Amino acid sequence: MNSLTLTTEQLQKMIAHVQAHAPLEACGLLAGRGSTVESVLAVANQAQSQVRFVMDPIEQYQAFEWIDSNELDLIGIFHSHPKGPETVSPTDITQAAYAVVQIILAPVENAEMWRARGFWLEADSYREVILQII
Repeated sequence: MNSLTLTTEQLQKMIAHVQAHAPLEACGLLAGRGSTVESVLAVANQAQSQVRFVMDPIEQYQAFEWIDSNELDLIGIFHSHPKGPETVSPTDITQAAYAVVQIILAPVENAEMWRARGFWLEADSYREVILQII
C-alpha cells in the first residue's frame, strides 16, 4: 500500500487518544476498505509503558469483532512515540504482526502538536506511506 486516506476528524481522534495517555504510549486500530479509513478504534496499552505498547487482548478482540460485524477490514494500526522518534523503531519492526499501515504519532513543539506518519513494514525494513488527510 502506497497511501492511506483518512479524515481530519479521524486524525484528531487518534491525536486526542495519544494526548490523553501521554507520556505513555497509546495505540489503536484503523478499520476500513481498501486504503480508506472508516473508523478509528482506540485500544488500551496493556504495557503501560513510555517506550512500547501491547494492546489489551480483550479490547483488541472486541475491536476485531466490531470490524468483522461491520464488514470492514483491519487496514492500519496506530500508536504513539511520546518521546520520539517520529519514525518506526526496531521494536516496531520486530513486533509487527499484521500486513497493514502503521501510523506513528509523535509530538512536536513541546507536545502541543502531534505529527502522524505512515509506514509499511516488511521483514526487516520499512517504507513511508503517504497519509492523505481529507
